[in-house]
Amino acid sequence: MKSSLFLLVSFGLAASSFAARPNIVFIMADDLGWADPGFNGGDARLTPNIDKLATQGTRFTQFYMTPVCATTRAALMTGRYPFRQWMDWRSEDFGKPDYLALLGMKLAHLPDGTPTRRVTGLPAEERTVAEALKEAGYSTALVGKWHLGEWLPEQLPMGQGFDHQYGHYAWGIDYNNKTIPHNAPAVFAVYDWHRDQKPVLEKGYATDLIADEAVRLIGLESKDKPFFHYIAFNAIHGPLEEIPRHVPELAKRAAAIKCLDEGLGRILDAIEKKGFADNTLVIFTNDNGGLTEEVNKPWRGTKNTTFEGGIRVPFIARWPSKVKPGAMNDAMINVTDLLPTFVTIAGGSLKQKLPLDGMDMSPVMLEGKPSPRDEIVIEVAGSVRLPTLRKGDFKLVGKELFNLASDPHEKTDIAAQHPEVVTQMQARLKQIAAERPPLGGLPVLMDPALPYVYGRDENLDVPDEIKTHVDAIRATQPKSYPPGTYPWPAAPKDGKVIYTGDGR
Repeated sequence: MKSSLFLLVSFGLAASSFAARPNIVFIMADDLGWADPGFNGGDARLTPNIDKLATQGTRFTQFYMTPVCATTRAALMTGRYPFRQWMDWRSEDFGKPDYLALLGMKLAHLPDGTPTRRVTGLPAEERTVAEALKEAGYSTALVGKWHLGEWLPEQLPMGQGFDHQYGHYAWGIDYNNKTIPHNAPAVFAVYDWHRDQKPVLEKGYATDLIADEAVRLIGLESKDKPFFHYIAFNAIHGPLEEIPRHVPELAKRAAAIKCLDEGLGRILDAIEKKGFADNTLVIFTNDNGGLTEEVNKPWRGTKNTTFEGGIRVPFIARWPSKVKPGAMNDAMINVTDLLPTFVTIAGGSLKQKLPLDGMDMSPVMLEGKPSPRDEIVIEVAGSVRLPTLRKGDFKLVGKELFNLASDPHEKTDIAAQHPEVVTQMQARLKQIAAERPPLGGLPVLMDPALPYVYGRDENLDVPDEIKTHVDAIRATQPKSYPPGTYPWPAAPKDGKVIYTGDGR
């Protein structure tokens, strides 16, 4: 959503106060567990840079994301709950027969009968945090994973407010060959590595390349104009194939974490060497819980569930002389709060057509004031996951009620002891679920069903070297799967999901 009025007002404000506005570097890992960082009981040998950052900033211990990658990214970008755009469904879900069945839908087919996916993504009418910060005079860049649409140009990063894009569009890639393993419903690989929305064939490990680009872009910035860099590592999301170092002395997952930590360290060094550290808000966090309860200890649940282990993530904020170093803060904060917080800190405008669900948390982060939030709508009816609401200390997960103050690990269902609370919370969930818009017919289909590269326009003129690269990878893949089985994890059932392998 572009607004010339916003631009005029914001640029007039920005011209007089650039020096006071911080750069914002938002760094997000993927599928890291709560217990992975050393400061949360993980192996400190793997995360020295993450742990060092924690001593330099404040750890927010009740920061809530959403249960899966794409929904978190939608909430981050818009400051709105993902169900408002049907972004609580990932784009790839509309090509998965088992997920579509939950909506009473069947696979779409092209005119020649080839099964394909219905195209979805972040609607262009949403105002993103990148657009809001551009209006306030910031330069903007996305480095890494997007996962808010992989086909239509208006749903790609540079159609959503980013001046620069580098990385991949969809849910995950092979870190070395830069292909996504499958394009549901197609079971073969698609190339997904791009610079400024043009496919690029590059060698190297994705974690290292993302860090390289982040360092390069920081080096190009100046103190004359503030910048917003959103650095979204795909680490440590599967597929975890060949890790370039720290193996075999470490298991693949541990080695991937160490490579991620090294990348973070290089980015922080670049900020320091460029002289930006004192006026840069740096945030490090993760998009959702890890794949197993073991890596999410002490919380119950995993990624793709609404228990604490699926949504409560490590979150560190550092801004020298503004954010208290070496501190912990248990204020309740939701990912939707980041847009209004960033825009307020940037001196931008929160006036927009679509109402925000997020709240400005700058007084919480900068002044230690209590959180104004006492409710988080985690999931509503229509999602593949259980309708879930946090209200004060109470949390309703489907039909189960927990008191997080006395039972933070969600071991004891107290619904029978508090029927009035259950009734009130169910009514609230029903009320807000009624605000979900109609899904519509989703008439745009991915055509071809199995492109060489993501990006509709990019796929029109694919370099021969990329075609050859993709053909060679597809030749090694299984040609079919037994009926009723797929090369992707099944949808959650009864609020639970079991991941096998690396969760690809």
